[in-house]
Amino acid sequence: MFHGVYKNKRILVTGHNGFKGAWLCYWLQQTGAELCGYSLLPDRDWLHFSHLDITVKSVCGDVCDYTNLKKTFDDFQPQFVFHLAAQPLVRESYQTPRETFAANFMGTVNVLEACRHTASVEGAVVVTTDKCYANSDTRRQAFTENDPMGGADPYSASKGAAELAVASYRSSFSMNIASARAGNVIGGGDWACDRLIPDLVRAAIRNENLILRYPAAVRPWQHVLEALSGYLVLGEKLLTEKDTYASGWNFGPLDMETYTVLDIIKMAQKQWNIVQYSIDSVKPYAPEAAYLTLNCARAEKELAWRPVWNTEEAVAHTINWYRAWYEKKEILTGADLNAYIDSAKNAGLDWVL
Repeated sequence: MFHGVYKNKRILVTGHNGFKGAWLCYWLQQTGAELCGYSLLPDRDWLHFSHLDITVKSVCGDVCDYTNLKKTFDDFQPQFVFHLAAQPLVRESYQTPRETFAANFMGTVNVLEACRHTASVEGAVVVTTDKCYANSDTRRQAFTENDPMGGADPYSASKGAAELAVASYRSSFSMNIASARAGNVIGGGDWACDRLIPDLVRAAIRNENLILRYPAAVRPWQHVLEALSGYLVLGEKLLTEKDTYASGWNFGPLDMETYTVLDIIKMAQKQWNIVQYSIDSVKPYAPEAAYLTLNCARAEKELAWRPVWNTEEAVAHTINWYRAWYEKKEILTGADLNAYIDSAKNAGLDWVL
């Protein structure tokens, strides 16, 4: 896959034992890459990463600790870097704004500095978020890569700031780095609090209702493999064609797919009838954007990347992953990856080659 560009490459992944990181390392191993992961110790006992057969040199560390981070770069001498480590939750950022900015902004700056001072590094993809854009919540248009950075809540603002840091390093030091902005990513193995699907699954197995805070909120929902295929395509381009593709990129769901939180819940109910919910329209919550979608036309045109699964397929694979785990203790990560690759082959996508 990806024209063999990752085979035998030394790849460093920050946040490797997190939700996206685990899936990314699993996929990179299938490509023949040599892996090093840099992450904090997990904050929960059950970890998706530890249940996957991945050969990786794991380093325990904080991206805010530049000395330890740079030592990891010096020891491993990575040829390419995927930076995923972050404080990833909007609501958590209201409780820990300083820590959120430290991890998401200065942590990114530290990774960029380590890349800049490590001669072996040929390029890097910095993962931010769809929430990095300045969202007034009055527009009903999908964000393009040319829209301004911003963010009202600390999480979104910290990711917008990370985007500015990437652009600054790229311009100031002629670095071959790109940023990737994916949508609301779902998939098996995510256990974070205050994320829709993990909260839904936890409530379902306890025979409880999930209380929906913003049932009408629209998000660009997509399976984790969609986002990762975008990151990997972008990494391939940076490695083979250098700074031609060093910029910011959107990777979102299929055009015209705009689903609300309630829509996603109803899709989940079709897959697992123990799913229950109720709507809380009274209790005050920290504000979140009501409408957010991504325009991915540029990635389709210039990277030959496009989504493979529609939103209903993404939800089905996600819910079936959790159902298989809770009912049979089976992990469908490998099966989901194989199914996704088969779908990409049938769609004639170039990265499958």
